[in-house]
Order: sequence, then structure tokens, then C-alpha cells
Amino acid sequence: MNIIEGKIILISTSKFAQPDKMPLLRLQQEGLVVIENPYNRKLEKTEAIQLLNDNVVGLIAGLEQLDREVLEKSKLKVISRCGSGLSNVDLEAAKDLNIEVFNTPDAPTIAVAELTVGALISLARLILPMNSDMHAKKWNKRTGMQIKDKNIVIIGFGKIGQKVGEYLKNFNAKVVAVDPFLHGTINDIPLVDLEYALRIADIITMHCSGEMPLIGKKEFALMKDGVLLLNAARGGVIIEDDLLKALDSGKVAGVWLDTFKNEPYYGQLCNHEKVVLTPHIGSYTVETRLNMELEAVENLISALKRQYV
Repeated sequence: MNIIEGKIILISTSKFAQPDKMPLLRLQQEGLVVIENPYNRKLEKTEAIQLLNDNVVGLIAGLEQLDREVLEKSKLKVISRCGSGLSNVDLEAAKDLNIEVFNTPDAPTIAVAELTVGALISLARLILPMNSDMHAKKWNKRTGMQIKDKNIVIIGFGKIGQKVGEYLKNFNAKVVAVDPFLHGTINDIPLVDLEYALRIADIITMHCSGEMPLIGKKEFALMKDGVLLLNAARGGVIIEDDLLKALDSGKVAGVWLDTFKNEPYYGQLCNHEKVVLTPHIGSYTVETRLNMELEAVENLISALKRQYV
């Protein structure tokens, strides 16, 4: 007898098993009853509480807020994050409530790193504004900059940051990293303090964990004029009002953002010509989504079977 057959789980990620249905079929193969996110976006806290009713024992989680209040109102036994970050999960509360928590730290690495490098090239060579010009039938040549010999700062030097560093070293850029948990040199990339890094940076790319603000008025003041800024970490690490001022002053020449404090995002940055925005799609390649979703599913199934032994 399958001990988890008939158990109810919630999939809260905005997209799941698209286009490959294999992760969903794997859950059904185990006899699990699946409730999918009805909103096709990040869940609000009240929506998460409502969907995590007393019958739901497992969660394949997105980026919705899973704080102590949410977890205490649920009957969850397992949270399986479809992604690497766990900043949206109150891990202490989960431990207190005997909820097992898992993530998929390896699967998104290459996809996010490749997207970051692509966005950097787009910013550096002004590809998007020239594309807009061409579509408007304007033959307007703009002069960008190359990556070779530029001082590139990687803030957050985990798996993704290290992969970005590996790629950028191949452009013969001068790469340094900032990470409070690491020291010395990793993969020929030196770890330096944040203030020094901001002063020398031509390009800054964010790959840190957590939602704590790291870049605001004080940090922008340390930077050279004309810096490029990229964020594939969490939206809260850059203070938006200060970023807007830095863009208007020319302190920041261009920015790419894939994550936002509030998602979906429809704020002032949508109207700024120096800003490139993507809707949190760092992991959205066919290969990565499949691997990540399958890993999240297997983590969930294995944990539930242990719980019901």
C-alpha cells in the first residue's frame, strides 16, 4: 500500500510543469491529490493561508511569505521550495512546528548565470534602446562599452555568483567578489569588502541571499559615475527610490532587474529608459525548470513517506 496515496499537496509556484508535465505526473503517480495555484502569480499572505487549509500536508513552494503565522495556521509536514532561496520561509518556525524544509540549490545556477551575462551584454552595448529605435524606423547608432578590462563586482558569491564569475573571467574582465561568509580567493577571484568594491566598480551584479537592503543612498554615493547594475538576487536588496535618483543623476548608466520586492511589479522603473526589466525568469529555461521541479517533487515525496512511516 502506498502510504501517501490520497494526501493533499499545494503547488504555489506561479508556473509548474510547463511545458513538460513529468513533475505533475510524478506526483499523480504517487497518488497525491494536487491543488495548483489558481492565481498564476506569487500568492499574497492571506491567499496562502486560505489555500493551506487543514487538509494540505505538503507544499511545493514559490516565493510567497511563509512566516510563523502562515505556518502555524497550516497542518504542513513538508515544504519543498522550487528554487534555491529560502528567505521567504521562517525556518525557525518550521523547525518548531516539525515541518521539514527543502530547496533545489543547484538546478538554477547555469540558467541564472547565463541570463545575467546576457543582460550585462545587452546593457553594455545598449541593445534594447537601439532595438526600439529600429522598430520605430530610426537609424540611431549608440556607442556602448566592452566588458574586457572592466572592474566587475559580484555581490554574493555562492553557486550562482561563482558561475557568473567563471563566465566573466572569460571576457578578461577584472572580477572581484563580496561575501561576508567568505574570505581569501576563490577560483582566482579575490574576496574584498563592500566599500572598496563599490568604489572601484564599473559593473555590479547582485547574487546575494536575503531581503536586507544592501544598496541605497550611501552605497550609490561611493560609486563612480556611469556604473552598470544588475540584480538577480532578491528585489529588496536595492532601495528603489535611491536607485531612481541614481539613474536620473547619471550615477547609474543602466540597470537590469529580474527580481522585485513586490511581484508582479508595475512601479516607476517600468517607465525609465535606462532600465531593463524581466519578470523573475532567472530559472526559466526548459532544462532548468524540469530539473528543478523534479528535484522539488522528489524531495517532497521522500519526506512525506518518512513522515507517514
